[in-house]
Amino acid sequence: MKETRNFVLRGNICYSLDPTTLETIEAGYLVCEDGTSAGVYRELPEQYAGWPLKDFGDRLIIPGLTDLHLHAPQYGFRGLGMDLELLEWLNTRTFPEEAKYGDLEYARRGYTIFAGNMKRSATTRACIFATIHRESTVMLMDLMEETGLKTMVGKVNMDRNSPDILIEESAEASARDTLAWLEQIHGRYENTRPILTPRFIPSCTDELMGRLKEIQRDFDLPVQSHLSENQGEIAWVKELCPWSEFYGDAYDHFGLFGGGVDTVMAHCVWPPEAEIARMKERGVYVAHCPQSNTNLSSGIAPVRTYLDQGMNIGLGTDVAGGTGESVFRAMADAIQVSKLRWRLTDDRLKPLTVQEAFYLGTKGGGAFFGKVGSFEPGYELDAVVLDDAELQHPQELDLAERLERLIYLSDDRHIAGKFVAGRRIF
Repeated sequence: MKETRNFVLRGNICYSLDPTTLETIEAGYLVCEDGTSAGVYRELPEQYAGWPLKDFGDRLIIPGLTDLHLHAPQYGFRGLGMDLELLEWLNTRTFPEEAKYGDLEYARRGYTIFAGNMKRSATTRACIFATIHRESTVMLMDLMEETGLKTMVGKVNMDRNSPDILIEESAEASARDTLAWLEQIHGRYENTRPILTPRFIPSCTDELMGRLKEIQRDFDLPVQSHLSENQGEIAWVKELCPWSEFYGDAYDHFGLFGGGVDTVMAHCVWPPEAEIARMKERGVYVAHCPQSNTNLSSGIAPVRTYLDQGMNIGLGTDVAGGTGESVFRAMADAIQVSKLRWRLTDDRLKPLTVQEAFYLGTKGGGAFFGKVGSFEPGYELDAVVLDDAELQHPQELDLAERLERLIYLSDDRHIAGKFVAGRRIF
């Protein structure tokens, strides 16, 4: 029998309206109608009285979390090489590991672990990098489809400045393989979508970027890549693209930087003012990856600037620059690094609040997928049920305080249920 997507969840409900407004309703009712939220109520309206109801008692119900940036093939070596900076880390750890994903047996082992842990996490939506290998990328998409999560997965493009073990032979070959990938997966999935994935400007020739724009236009694809993560990387882009005004301008030159193209750029740690203005103008999404930026000594992104200017921004775990798939950990890290930036670098940029960090991990990042990340009426109903009973405490806590503790202390043991677009995952 087909599972109904008309139901009611009862519990302690928390969700964001905007970066500074957290709604909390004790013993409230969350109504799901055909996979979308029909609203949150303190008393259940009569028209929903006969619908299936799941009572989660004193547990918390929050929107599913969105991870705007992580690398599936790097999951197996998270926690290794954390004493290296970005470019050295890529050459000594990342590229040799990703090269192994040309072996489908190895890829299946690695991606099965990744997909299983993503399913058990609080993440319901994610933008995921695979590798340059077409067949293992399709395998990853198959596995992610089985999880029931809504994800975008990209076959990576890289035809220069990469090791012999992990490089495409030419721009033409890269574009040809990307087209073959898109044809292979056409009509194959309900939950999993392709996303165009030039790794970053240093690994993609101008010819390849031009070809990717043609593919983007023909297939109406979103785009994901990296931007202004590391100062050495930024200087390298200037050498490779001396005609560009700044790093983001190199993407924009090829029409792969927002402006009608759904684009998410990871990191954005060292943007000049002109780059910030262009991102805002073009509607580019920032994937803030605070743990990765710390582990790889990249810096601290000016998240307060992005928020105050009303830009599109969410969070990324950036596995394996980040050490795990927890977007809760990304929320806590975002708050902590913003305090360091405020105290040590720029006291004009006030630290993030818990409410703002929670917004980034839910509604802020969720917007890349549409009306996602809130329980306001009309939003797709992604929900996570949290059980904090074992986090014992002597004092009385309100719902906002219980949520704050879960952001800092939660792990998989506290996730008691998960729904994506109104479908029960577990």
